[in-house]
Amino acid sequence: MIGRLNHVAIVVPDLTAAAALYKDQLGAAVSEPVPLPEHGVTTVFVELSNSKIELLHPLGEDSPVANFLAKNPVGGMHHICYEVADIHAAIEHLTNQGARVLGGGEPKIGAHNLPVVFLHPKDFCGTLIELEEVQRGDCASRSA
Repeated sequence: MIGRLNHVAIVVPDLTAAAALYKDQLGAAVSEPVPLPEHGVTTVFVELSNSKIELLHPLGEDSPVANFLAKNPVGGMHHICYEVADIHAAIEHLTNQGARVLGGGEPKIGAHNLPVVFLHPKDFCGTLIELEEVQRGDCASRSA
């Protein structure tokens, strides 16, 4: 069902400093910051040859990553995003298997303007999982 790794998200206390670290010290291509008010975060994407790193910073007092940053003041890994060809089929399969889809189980539009859902970390070895629907031709290594 899952395809390739899309990105690993890291919550950071200073988005400008984190972006500069990846750009200046590691030589990576780094996007401009993009505020996503509907998700309560500002994102910066670090482009890698085989995937991306998503740097996340809280946007607003109700940000879902604000508590994470309060518990981890230097930041840290927040979630892993996998690609799926059909997010509704993935949700149905996962819920039939007993997995919990956060946010009421309905996809929202994510940072790439594509539908996304998050899966409860207690159902996936303590890791928050994001699924992002991509076009069928873009979803590499799909399995049944």
